[in-house]
Amino acid sequence: MSNLIRVFLIDDEKLFVESLTKVLRKREMVIKSCHSGAEAIEILSTETFDVIVLDIKMPGMDGAMTLKAIRNKGIATPVIILSGHMDIERVNEVLKIGATELLLKPCDMETLVSTIENAHERCWISDNM
Repeated sequence: MSNLIRVFLIDDEKLFVESLTKVLRKREMVIKSCHSGAEAIEILSTETFDVIVLDIKMPGMDGAMTLKAIRNKGIATPVIILSGHMDIERVNEVLKIGATELLLKPCDMETLVSTIENAHERCWISDNM
């Protein structure tokens, strides 16, 4: 298993993305980011990642719509949903669409890092069984 986890961050909060990118790079992860669902779908047409971290509340194409588009493209990459505004209907919606994990913002960085590592490890194990 490669030590380098390729993470795709999709979040409209640029400062959050910059902070998280610094933390994950210190953990020797390879990071790509974008700030909209539409841009994310374009990128996912040509690039692959080990884990996707997706904000639920974004202008235009929100996280649920983005996740649905990702799954409709047949992309099975683990998706960790982040939200500061999660209600039970929204939780059920993103779980039905195929979210791997749900975390509430503000999220402790160590919790997010371990969630990314665990999602990658579970995916790697299932791919190699």
